[in-house]
Amino acid sequence: MSKLTFLALSVVFALVLSSKSVLADDADGYKLLPGDSLQVSVWREEILDRELQVLPDGNITFPLAGRIQVKGLTTPQVEKILSERLGEYLTEPVVTVSVTAVGGNRVYIVGKAAETGPFVMSTPTTISQILSVVGAFDRFAELDEIKILRGQGASAEYISFDYDDLVNGNNPEKATMLLQAGDVIIIP
Repeated sequence: MSKLTFLALSVVFALVLSSKSVLADDADGYKLLPGDSLQVSVWREEILDRELQVLPDGNITFPLAGRIQVKGLTTPQVEKILSERLGEYLTEPVVTVSVTAVGGNRVYIVGKAAETGPFVMSTPTTISQILSVVGAFDRFAELDEIKILRGQGASAEYISFDYDDLVNGNNPEKATMLLQAGDVIIIP
């Protein structure tokens, strides 16, 4: 096999591998949440271009497509749904959906800290990282009793976190636990 043939095959192989990884990334990509802001564009149909916010019930409303449940979907999945629905009115619509703000990806901090309230996570965030933004703790805060409330209703659970372990370099697994949207960090 010549060097040129080998090089060409290598390039083709690399392209095939990268295209499969992009598809895998889309399937595992960011899942939309209520409060997220979206930009929806339809190629050659500027009148349909919209800035939307995912409503508290997880829906968006789009002209000609109606109400669509998008909570938990990725942008490629929403593009596909919109394309299918708009296809009833337009010839082969090309839809692009972009996340312009991740307002729905919030955790909440309550208790004895200088900074409490909602915090938008623009990147994957650990419990240790979120505690670094709360400012000073109240002198009466029970830092060995921090709890993370996760979930809703019957499936809700409390996860214990001991701040002293973080400071002393113990329990790195717990210190690097990723927070999930909707988690409530309680500092008693």
